[in-house]
Amino acid sequence: MARMVIFGLGYTASRIARLLYASGWQVDATGRAGNLDFADDRAMRDALSRASHVLSSVPPADEADPVLERYGDALGHDWLGYLSSTGVYGDTQGAWVDESSPTGTGRRTARSDADAAWLARDARVFRLPGIYGPGRSPLDRVRAGNATRIDLPGQVFSRVHVDDIASGVIAALDAPAGAYNLADDCPASAAEVTAEACRLLGVEPPRLLSLDEAGLSPAARSFYSENRRVANGKAKRVLGWQPRYPDYASGLAAILAAEGTEGS
Repeated sequence: MARMVIFGLGYTASRIARLLYASGWQVDATGRAGNLDFADDRAMRDALSRASHVLSSVPPADEADPVLERYGDALGHDWLGYLSSTGVYGDTQGAWVDESSPTGTGRRTARSDADAAWLARDARVFRLPGIYGPGRSPLDRVRAGNATRIDLPGQVFSRVHVDDIASGVIAALDAPAGAYNLADDCPASAAEVTAEACRLLGVEPPRLLSLDEAGLSPAARSFYSENRRVANGKAKRVLGWQPRYPDYASGLAAILAAEGTEGS
């Protein structure tokens, strides 16, 4: 039986685990929803010894990758996966990036280092832009009354629906090692996406604000310091992957429709 150990069974990894379960896989995982304790060295190493595949969604901590630091010597598996970030590409002033683009110049140097370390182990490294999905989308921020729109002409971001990440990882189970960008086909400004969420909910969008007017925290403000478009051609070509939600409009509409179905 195929068996996956997942480090960090969070929002995205839980979607991946759901697809694996449906295909008859055994899944062991750390995290609040998992059955393993990351700090239990004996149990972790036992689970890893029985696993055919290993996936990590754990971000760096204290400038290091905690999974590689603690269990790197036990990761001799033929299939390794790592959920990384397109932040490794840094700011390209709106230009497109693909897997051959330089990395390590962005604000997340620890993430870039972890990305490179997993690639050095022949892992499938999935570089992810802004993730959204049920319970974590602009629809929720609009409903909560904390959605903002920042006026930054020419500023765009790529994003991806959580279910498209899950299908991309599953598609890579039989794919060669390397980096794969999993992003939709439609980079757009955050203001545009918020406006679409408001339209779907039938409310007026918040007025456009300057960065100074928005009063963002330093962390939130740094989000706007990078501007890039993420190309997904390699994932389509090598994995045979196609995003079910190729743009934010279709993704948000599907979330809203599913909410209506659940409530009926």
